[in-house]
Amino acid sequence: MAAQSSPSRRRFLLGGLGLGVAGVGALVLGWGVLPPRQRLHGSAPLPLQDGAVALNGWLAIQTDGTVLLAMPRSEMGQGVHTALPMLVAEELDVPLSSVKLIQAPMDKIFGNVAMLKDSLPFHPDDQGRLKALAQWTVAKAARELGVIVTGGSSSVKDGWGPMREAGASARAMLVGAAAAQWQVPAAQCRTQDGAVLHADGRRASYASLAQRAAGIDPGTPVLKLPQDFKLIGQPAPRRDTPSKVNGSARFGIDARPPGMLYAALHLPPRLGDTLAAFDAAPVLAMPGVKKVLDLTPHLAQRSVSCAAVVADTWWRAKQAAAVLPTQWKAGPQANLSSAGVYAEFARLLDTEAGHAYHASGEVEGKVAQGLRQVSAEYRAPFLAHAAMEPVNCTAQVKDGKVMLWVSTQAPGIAVDVAAKVAGVDARDVAIEVLLLGGGFGRRLEVDMVAQAVAIALQCGGAPVQLVWTREQDTAHDMYRPAALARFTARLDEHGRIASWDNKSVSGSITHQFLQRNFGLPGAGPDKTTAEGEFDMPYEIANQRIAHVIADSPVPIGYWRSVGHSHNAFFKESFIDELAHAAGQDGIAFRRAMLVKHPRHLAVLDAAVAKAGTPPPGHAHGVALHQSFGSIVAQVAQVSVENGEIRVQRVVCAIDCGIAVNPNIIAQQMESAVLFGLSAALGGEITFKEGKVEQANFHDYPVLRMGQTPEVETIIIASAEHPEGVGEPGTPPIAPAVANAVFSLTGKRLRSLPLRLA
Repeated sequence: MAAQSSPSRRRFLLGGLGLGVAGVGALVLGWGVLPPRQRLHGSAPLPLQDGAVALNGWLAIQTDGTVLLAMPRSEMGQGVHTALPMLVAEELDVPLSSVKLIQAPMDKIFGNVAMLKDSLPFHPDDQGRLKALAQWTVAKAARELGVIVTGGSSSVKDGWGPMREAGASARAMLVGAAAAQWQVPAAQCRTQDGAVLHADGRRASYASLAQRAAGIDPGTPVLKLPQDFKLIGQPAPRRDTPSKVNGSARFGIDARPPGMLYAALHLPPRLGDTLAAFDAAPVLAMPGVKKVLDLTPHLAQRSVSCAAVVADTWWRAKQAAAVLPTQWKAGPQANLSSAGVYAEFARLLDTEAGHAYHASGEVEGKVAQGLRQVSAEYRAPFLAHAAMEPVNCTAQVKDGKVMLWVSTQAPGIAVDVAAKVAGVDARDVAIEVLLLGGGFGRRLEVDMVAQAVAIALQCGGAPVQLVWTREQDTAHDMYRPAALARFTARLDEHGRIASWDNKSVSGSITHQFLQRNFGLPGAGPDKTTAEGEFDMPYEIANQRIAHVIADSPVPIGYWRSVGHSHNAFFKESFIDELAHAAGQDGIAFRRAMLVKHPRHLAVLDAAVAKAGTPPPGHAHGVALHQSFGSIVAQVAQVSVENGEIRVQRVVCAIDCGIAVNPNIIAQQMESAVLFGLSAALGGEITFKEGKVEQANFHDYPVLRMGQTPEVETIIIASAEHPEGVGEPGTPPIAPAVANAVFSLTGKRLRSLPLRLA
């Protein structure tokens, strides 16, 4: 496989990118004025067999007419292996069924530009030159970085340009080849169902034209207009469903290279503990056990200190690892507690001003005089990812080469860390990205890759499959950060918000992620901490939204919808509090602050109209939130039964720009609502004496089928660029439910998870 940019070059560019985000403009001027790197042609040919002909860096035509598409994004249930081929099939004029996916090589053209571009901390309403310059610069840097990663609800958004251009470019080449063969003007030819047709009835299949087309200059790709779409906008069925139903789908845990051994970990009992010693003898005497290894010297900051047991079956490895006699050296988190975390948050809110992400007008002084003040404090806990497929990685280190079989959201980072641990060049690492049984951000991390490679390095060339237990994943995750937020608002004599002051505190995911995976120190603001607070659409003249970063003693990572996941709860709950204080209906209160935001109004009105009136004994709660470029409104129908909150129905309206596949959008809204509802009603990771108190689904519950509400999705028609879909449905559900509970009981729930007792 072709290699990505070197790790040292990537660290340099990431450092420059960090300065660009914080100060907008610390990149070298000579580089900055050069045109952006193209994304159509790779640095090396696609890995093809059996006479297939590549027409650009993304696709090739096989001898039977099948289109091979290089797929750089991971399928974890969000439907990208259906939605992205639709973009190419549309422009190339082939049936979706004729597109076959191959894994994209490690090449810069497949790097995720949209995800990094969206990391900039600009307000959605800002249309100034500074924002345009910063976005252009960061997008250009992202092209140079070429980091292949799936996350941030960015797959379709990022692929919308290059994948359509790849299809349109190939279409032009095939038309050019047919026109040359028939000696007619290209304008007299058209494409349909994998063939070029001439006005006089002549027809040539793409397969017959591919060799000649490879030498044609396509010129500038001409993309179809939306009114000419035949596939885009249609509810195509998921391509991965049949294999998942019949059992032929291959997930990371299904890797079975010949001669494979199995490994299980012995992880520290508390956060920050390091392995001091172990007694291998009793474990080595157990049936099937091959090796007992200390992985700590190989892992650096890429994993917790730990030991591993290698055996001929995973069950034997697990049983042996569980009874391995060990001694641990206590770390600085030995006395860590959840109460201590929140006490530190409160101290920081009292003493630190924080970084102001958005400010307009003033929130004190004359504007505050004589006005009614409303204040509230909200908090959210640490959360685990709890993906269904256990954390796993299979690795082989042999003859100076590394092979990985892994379900990962970040194959580029996985290759880099494998190279570092094995002491080889990244070009000597090959990777097979298998299906993910859930990701939610957990598989953006590569700790399991570092561990598997460290084990395989000591196993004489045999492939080794490492599998974590559920309890290990719960106790050693990179958690969604806990957060605390304070709000103070003032209402004028008409019940309108005259001023809004919001300050929150949490750890910084980005700071930790850069340190873990790139060796870069965390510095400057982190948009993910305040997203969902500073970028709200409500038209409030005087506002200040700030955030204080707390150095987190707990490992934290990206969790589905990231900062929006808790900040939407804070913001939308407080909006409802203000509506109640003003004696107004929450919907009307919101509508009055969206006069200049017609798209938001349309989404809110659509959800409310569809929800109708709640039946007796039930109440509706409403929340409106924009994240990852998409606007979502949700109405939750809630009842309280025997002191327990029950959600029967959720109406979800979304404006995500052009709806590439409405079927997948509806599925993702359902998935996001249920994921968010699991967290809202039961998700909580707590710490006592440095240990996680939860272990498995009995005390870290996810929604059961009997608790699952009916979810109805309304997709607002739009001609805008496609935006995110995988995550935007999660943030509004917690505040919608909390607001409904207040309507039913008069109790304002300001802490997650939502509990009446």
